[in-house]
Parts: sequence; structure tokens; C-alpha cells
Amino acid sequence: MKRYIVILSLLSLFLPQSVHSQLISHHGVVKGAYDFWVYKPQELAKDSDARLPLVLFLHGKSLSGNNLERVRDYGPLEALKFGRKIDALVLAPQARGGWSPSKVMKVLDWTEKHYPVDTNRIYVFGMSMGGYGTIDFVGTYPDKVAAAIAMCGGGTIKDYSGLNRVPLWIIHGTSDSAVSHKESEKVVAAMKASGPTDLLRFDLIKGASHSRLGRVFYMSEPYEWFSRHSLADSVRTLDTTVQITDAGMSDAYKSLPGRRTLKVIEYKQPAGRQTAKASETRSEVSKTSESADVVEVAGGQTERVYIVKAGDTLSKIAKMNGTTVDSLCEKNNITRRTILHIGRRLVL
Repeated sequence: MKRYIVILSLLSLFLPQSVHSQLISHHGVVKGAYDFWVYKPQELAKDSDARLPLVLFLHGKSLSGNNLERVRDYGPLEALKFGRKIDALVLAPQARGGWSPSKVMKVLDWTEKHYPVDTNRIYVFGMSMGGYGTIDFVGTYPDKVAAAIAMCGGGTIKDYSGLNRVPLWIIHGTSDSAVSHKESEKVVAAMKASGPTDLLRFDLIKGASHSRLGRVFYMSEPYEWFSRHSLADSVRTLDTTVQITDAGMSDAYKSLPGRRTLKVIEYKQPAGRQTAKASETRSEVSKTSESADVVEVAGGQTERVYIVKAGDTLSKIAKMNGTTVDSLCEKNNITRRTILHIGRRLVL
């Protein structure tokens, strides 16, 4: 009998693990703030005591509203869905309009109390409206942030001096028709007027459009860059070795390993209690549109494609699949006037 138990114990070491990374939705748990997602890597899903970095993702205007599912349509949460490895908690709130630094801080404070956050390694990552949100949040709470990336945005705060205390990477494209690169240049000018900018990187990428910069979320480089900064550093420095290039953005989707399983659960807080464990409501593969497929392409990589059906238009396809017409045109080498034939495959 003992021999039988020993054999079973040894065999269990070689069985595949059933524990998956978790994506947890939080509705109405922070009064006067935002609903939000928290991504827990597999290490924490296994009840590890380790404290992990946190990436705070601030989305753009297209994901605003009161449907939290939309926050999964692009950015780090979608990158995770297609296999991008992010060794950090990901906090992704949803705004209904512009971002309020104080409301974001309320969500962050709650998350620090309920999840094992390494408070020396909190990073902020935003684009477009989220780029504005990143600048405003970091400038308001510079002592909370280890590093930040603001893409295709600007700023609305009155005092920009706090930004000079944080490793900050501002990225904008010269062909951005949604938010002019001059908005980022205004932030840079305001920072320079406030003091030394030794911790600032400003990359103005020639010819890059608004949608093209969205590819950065799916690359490994920004997450690697974050990992090189910590509030625990004796002297705060700015890493300039990690590069984001036009060629890298071209290969962003091809470099993704492919779909992965995330356990999606809903946080429920019992009445009269300030804390509670997340209770599981469902387990699923992170979903895309029912009409979208993931197919294997050259080199064993995968792409998400949509097969054109009768009555489809570019705007309809973009809306169904959480993308933009400009992105569809760029990825498929077409224009807004291209005739869509039934059966054509469009890369999403």
C-alpha cells in the first residue's frame, strides 16, 4: 500500500498543472472610483507568498463606458490573451470619460490592500486618453511610480515638476491624426521648464500613426523596460538600452505565442466585510468575436483573422472585433475604399 502511494506521488509530479493565471473583475468595490480588472499570474494563482510588480493600464477613449469587458479589447489584457508573458499583476480600470488621478489612486490603494503588490515596482502604461491619464497620474503621485510609459497623449495638470522625478518614456508618432505629437511636445517643454529632465525619454517616431503605436502593448520591450526600474534603487536612473522601433512594431503580433487560457472570475465582497476572497464564477478561454479565428501562420506563429460575410463593412468588422478601421487597413494593406469580397480573410 505504501509503495502504491509513493508511486502515485511521483506520478503527480509529472502531471500537467491545472492552475491557470486568473483575470478577476471588480464591480463597485471602490466607492467613488472605477470598476477594474486584476490579472494574477500563475505564480500567485498557486498561492505563492511572493510579491509581484504591478502594471497599471490606462486605456484610451474607445474603451470608455460601463462595460468592463471592453477593457480586454486591446492593450496588456489582450496581449496576455495571445500569449504575451507579463511577470506582474496587471491593474486595468475603466473610465467613463477622462482619467481622474485621485480615482485611479483609490483603485490602486484598494488593490495594494487586497493583492500582494510590490509597492517599489508600480508601473503606469497608457495610450491616447490613457497617455493623458498617465502623465496626470504620475505628475500628481510621482512617489508611487517606479516608471511610466505615455503614448500618443498629452497632459492637463498645472504642475509638471513631479514628472522629473520618475523614469518616464513618452512615445508619439509624427503621423498621428487622432492626437497631435505637439501634445507630447508640450509636456516635454513643461517638464524642461520645471527643472532637469535626466529621467525623461522622448521618442518621436517618424511616420507612425495613432493605431500603429497601439502595437507596443503586444511587444516584450515595454515590460522589460519597466522591470529595470524600482523605487528601491539607491539612485533613480533611466534605462535607454531597450528600444521600440518601427520594425519591432511591424512584428509585434507575429511575435505572440498564441491563445492561452485565463480563468475569468468575479470578485464578490460579502455585506459587512471589508475584505473577501475572489469567488469563481466561470472558467473560459479569453474570448474574441465568434466570427474571429486564430490560425497558424509561417514559423508556427498565430494570427487572429476574420472571414468577410455578406453585408460586412470595415467599420462593422472593426466594431465587432474591438479594433479600428485604420488598424484593419494597415494590417491588410488595404484602404477604406477597398471592396470586401465575401470569404476574404482579414487579419485583426
